[in-house]
Parts: sequence; C-alpha cells; structure tokens
Amino acid sequence: MHTAAVVGTGLIGTSIALALTSRGVTTHLIDRDPHSVRLAAARGAGTPQPPSAPVDIAVICVPPSVVARTIADHQKDKLATVYTDVSSVKALPHAECLALGCDTSALVGGHPLAGRERSGPLSARADLFKDRHWVLTPTPETSETALNRALELVSLCGAVPVLLEPPDHDRAVALVSHLPHLVASLTAARLLEGEDHAVRLAGRGIRDVTRIAAGDAALWTDILAANAAALVPLLAELTRDLERTADALARLTEGPTDQQETALADLTDLLRRGSEGRARIATTYGVAGPGGHTMVSVSMADPDRRLERLLDDVSAARVDLEDMLLPDTTAAPLDSVELLVAPDAARPLTDALRDRGWAVH
Repeated sequence: MHTAAVVGTGLIGTSIALALTSRGVTTHLIDRDPHSVRLAAARGAGTPQPPSAPVDIAVICVPPSVVARTIADHQKDKLATVYTDVSSVKALPHAECLALGCDTSALVGGHPLAGRERSGPLSARADLFKDRHWVLTPTPETSETALNRALELVSLCGAVPVLLEPPDHDRAVALVSHLPHLVASLTAARLLEGEDHAVRLAGRGIRDVTRIAAGDAALWTDILAANAAALVPLLAELTRDLERTADALARLTEGPTDQQETALADLTDLLRRGSEGRARIATTYGVAGPGGHTMVSVSMADPDRRLERLLDDVSAARVDLEDMLLPDTTAAPLDSVELLVAPDAARPLTDALRDRGWAVH
C-alpha cells in the first residue's frame, strides 16, 4: 500500500491517518469540515490536498447512516480502487450500498474496536489500534484483492484482524458495546436528579460504570438506530432482569418473612450470573502472569523513564498493582519491568501509560 484517503477526520479517521503516515503511506485527508482537516493535517496525519489519481484504499470514517451514500459518491468520483469503512454497524450499510448500486466487489466492511471518550482530531493517536481487534466483514462478492488490501490496512495500524459475517458482527457489538453504552448512559442520567451531596460522594465505581456515557450523543443515536434490530431482544432480556431485581428488593422490604428468603435467593442468583458473565471477558493486553493476574511489560530503555516516574504514572491511572517483577540483576539501567494487574485492569493501564509516553508491550 502506497496511497490512502481517509474520509472523515474525527478521532478514528485521524488516528488511522496518523498510523498510515507513520508507516510511509501517502495519506489524503477529506472532510466536509475544513477546520477538522486543518487540525488533522497539523497533527501530521496527512495532506489536505485531494489525490490526483485513485488511491490504493479509501477509509470511510463517517456515521453509519451516511456510510453507503459516502461510498457511492466517492466510487463515482473514482477516489480509490478499494473501499472500507469503520462503522460500528455492518449489515445495514452493506444493504444500503447494494441498493445504491455500489461496486461491492471493491468494498470490505470494517470496524476497529478502539476509541476514546474524547472525540475529534486533537484526541487522535497513531497507536490507538495497537493490539486491538479490527473486525472485517467481507461478503461473497468481495474480491480477494479488496480483502487483502483491507488486511494490510489493519496490519499497518497494528491491530488484530477478525473476520465475521455482517449480522454476526452486529449481534456481537450489540452485546459488548451498544448495550453497555445504553446502560452507562441511563445510569449516568440518574445523576442529574441526585442531590449535590450524593454526587460529591461519587467514587471510582460510579466513574467506571458511567465512563463511556461521555460519548457524542448524536453519533451514538445514529449507531443505536442503525443496530436497533440486534438491540431490541437484548433490551427485552435486560428489562426482565431489572423487573426481577425490583421485585426481589420489594419483597425484602415489604413482603412477609417467608418470602424474604426467596427474594434473597433471587437477588443472589442475579448477582452470581453477573459475576460469571464478567469472568468470560478475556483480556486483550499482556500475558498470563502468576496467580491468575495479567502481566504488562513496560520498556525502560529511555534514560528519562525512571522507575519512580512509572509508579507515579500507574498511581495516576488509578490502577492497583498486584506485583512488579524486576530483572534478577543489579545492572543499570533496567531494560523493562513487568507489572502484574487484575485481568480487567490491563487494558486501562496500557492505555493510560501509552498516553503518558511509555512503550508498553
């Protein structure tokens, strides 16, 4: 791959452009907002000039509702030989591409599972996709050339490719991304009615639960609407669990004594299922360490990166270390250190340390 065009210079588009440019790919930046393009170009993400000939790949980084129309328009103008997108919904945009007469042989749906609460080109990072899953959804009409080019894109961005059928992808992200965002937003909305002294008591638990609620409301409305079919049955299941929980708590406060034991059993069962479901989530970062913990390796090759500074940055990230493994040597400086954390803390620790300039493996 020698040339690329990124259409949409928000967080994801600019991060892709930064990754490609850092790998020597001439990248053209396209956006209806000229200010966004200027900011992305100022970050070193690419050139704001349009290409003089079709580029090797165009990456469409726009909301799901306008993916198909954007691809159709740029195929008409012969922007690229291969097209992919980063929409978090895949079945509906593909159906719309077919309805618009797009050349789907040159198209591979894509979805990098990475992001930040902050949006826009100023929040972009070239390593945003490092070690993250990047789903590709080729269809029977997708050409081998198009799929190989999309796989090359994923590789250049440092991500891990996963191939899925579009409907399988949409059901998966409804479960692990879209439903959690809804729950986080609905929980965070309760804080609007909370008394001031209650909100001031907010600690790490409520901050973790509501972290993703800070996303762009308009964008998330677009995403949820595009994946409504996959979300509706999950919401129905969640509603039944909420009703069961409310019923159990009501029996504990108002019911006779003989019903309270049953209510406690129902509540325990709900919480146990939650604990078991949480245990199914595999960590994306690090390797298995002793005691069931995850080991994250941090490079100490930079002489300015001292151990004290690393521990300060870990503390600032609000991650609890289970242990730290140092090389069995008195030689200085250290090449690397291994941090042991709980499996669910590996990803936030990795992101936080990379934000602070550490090389994390």
